[in-house]
Amino acid sequence: MKLIRFGQEGHEKPGIIINDTWYDVSGIVADYNEAFFANNEIEKIKSAIVAGVSLPVVDPTTRLGSVVARPSKIICIGLNYVDHCLETNAPIPAEPVLFFKSTTALCGPNDDVVIPKNSVKTDWEVELAFVIGKKASYVEEADALDYVAGYCLHNDYSEREFQLERGGQWAKGKGCDTFAPLGPFLATPDEIADVNNLKMWLTVNGKTYQNSNTLNLVFKIPFLVHYLSQFMTLLPGDVISTGTPPGVGLGIKPEPVYVKPGDVIELGIEGLGTSKQTAVAYTKK
Repeated sequence: MKLIRFGQEGHEKPGIIINDTWYDVSGIVADYNEAFFANNEIEKIKSAIVAGVSLPVVDPTTRLGSVVARPSKIICIGLNYVDHCLETNAPIPAEPVLFFKSTTALCGPNDDVVIPKNSVKTDWEVELAFVIGKKASYVEEADALDYVAGYCLHNDYSEREFQLERGGQWAKGKGCDTFAPLGPFLATPDEIADVNNLKMWLTVNGKTYQNSNTLNLVFKIPFLVHYLSQFMTLLPGDVISTGTPPGVGLGIKPEPVYVKPGDVIELGIEGLGTSKQTAVAYTKK
């Protein structure tokens, strides 16, 4: 099943996609939030479909929001592709590198990306993300996929000066508003034949910068669920983003390339759809 959230920012409703048609399921479930995943409320939607319940059709030009309502946390894995480590002159990690993005960074997959005030090094990162389906603590790797509710596309935008040149942790350059467009949809595991073999790509103004495959992940999803759950309890609806392949702006030779106002960033992962963000300059709200 493909889950979407649609509508104006802050007023999104839950929906599903069946055979490319969007349907409103807000009459069945409240939202795709912690309670939805914790209570396995997807079964309510499946039961309604089997029972032939008439669902309102949604105009496919409607804005899409983040595929999940604000989760308790967004956990990201850094340096999880060997060739990305090489392009950024970083050592290949012996254990996963962890950092958090703020939940206020979440936005719709096709919303504008806002270049932060005083930013000169805003960068892109196409990533495979997954959502936790039930409370996870000290999970065995062999059981880890039982805790995954689904997979989605994520662009882990990063302000490299804030991240790498301002001291402290990476979070400074990762949590800016609009820096976590998530979607267009959340695909349940049955939709994806092999999550470890998905093509992924990203272009800026039509030029391809990232072109890789999830085959190249250093730490795979079962290990990540196991590993993360040793340090913290993962709650239903939590988002984990698995890292980016080579081709980020920071690694471009001879000079890095960064996002500027007017740039159009498009990205996709096989089986998980595509998204597009237009970069705009920060303006005071």
